[in-house]
Amino acid sequence: MPPISRRSLLTGLGATAVLVGAAACTAQPAAAPSADPAAGTVLEESAVHTIAVTVDAAAFTDMLQTYVDSGDKEWIKADVTIDDQSFSGVGIKLKGNSSLRGVTTDTAAETLPLRIRLDKYVDDQLMDGYGDFTVRSNSSATALNEAVALDLLEVAGLASEKAIFTRYSVNGSAEVFRLTVQNLDDVWVGENFPDAGDDSVLYKAESEGDWSWRGDDGDYSSSFDIEAGKDGYQPLIGLLDLLNNGTSSELAKQLPSLLDLDAFATYLAFQEAVDNFDDIDGPGNNSYLFWDSGDEQFTVVAWDHNLAFGVSNRGGGGGGGGDQPGGGRPTGTRPNGGGNGGGPGGRARTNPLVTAFKANTDWSKTYDQQLSALTTSFTSGGALVTALDARISTLKAGASDLVDADTLTSEGDAIRAYAG
Repeated sequence: MPPISRRSLLTGLGATAVLVGAAACTAQPAAAPSADPAAGTVLEESAVHTIAVTVDAAAFTDMLQTYVDSGDKEWIKADVTIDDQSFSGVGIKLKGNSSLRGVTTDTAAETLPLRIRLDKYVDDQLMDGYGDFTVRSNSSATALNEAVALDLLEVAGLASEKAIFTRYSVNGSAEVFRLTVQNLDDVWVGENFPDAGDDSVLYKAESEGDWSWRGDDGDYSSSFDIEAGKDGYQPLIGLLDLLNNGTSSELAKQLPSLLDLDAFATYLAFQEAVDNFDDIDGPGNNSYLFWDSGDEQFTVVAWDHNLAFGVSNRGGGGGGGGDQPGGGRPTGTRPNGGGNGGGPGGRARTNPLVTAFKANTDWSKTYDQQLSALTTSFTSGGALVTALDARISTLKAGASDLVDADTLTSEGDAIRAYAG
């Protein structure tokens, strides 16, 4: 019997999903999720998929050497087979930051995090309507912590990306177990913001960038990359101007018009609920910003949850395995306190949006209420255990030979402990 779809199970928990309105400040049930557009496709999450990459060894080594020498992640061509469907002229490149620390030209290709774009060099080359994926660098042997966190994002009513368990190989290597996620692109925008204006923009905060004000004519491309939509930084410049230069009264008056504060309160509460310190003001600066040109408002979009549920990342060039979830750090305790995650060498990061939000008493109350509501939904509401059990069932059915049973049990139990 095939494993039950995680999305089908979570649909039944729609009444436990919570959104807190900033004005009303009361918990309300979210509408049940709509039918999964990826069901039966390459991004169907109740199945373990197969990805095999074939690439010229010399070209791959040159790509690694370029990264080692300069930090640049260049595209090269490869052939890729996904679930027995083959594609030629596919674009691949390294993906990640801390997961690439320690990479050398001798690092085994199948252990590296990789972005795969089916349509990079061949127009309209897609699979089931999708063409942009990242084979993640697992920070836990099972990747359950990241997969479950992404599942719970949907329960929280926030935009998430689909994530599939994968049997992965490069140039005929032995298969390894990896998590593959949907990249945030135009297809993703259409799925998550179907009513957005035609001139909307999706920005990605770069890991080494910041949210500083650089002037009306400044260069913001090193801190924010445009991933989808119209090419331009003017909406972002306006937000950064307010965050860095606005008074508290100006922020209180103008920020609710520029930013979906309800969603941001939920975002911050979610990161605390799943014990993920590497968020918008963590060491990785992990977030996207979506500008809807229709309502002229930003939404902060969550990204990168490989450290959720207390997992720590030691880097080291990618690859499955790593620290088990739990880490001995209870929910609500974060390195350096208050959500300012500690980076490599003890580096901390602060974010002007988080600072402004926490300084406002009304917004902070919304956050507190949302954290309470999410915690209830994930624990006594059953959402966490439901998502975890569905993911474990899928993994057992399709990758039991790649994931040690004892490890699956121990990592699953560490996450289950967060349910109380």
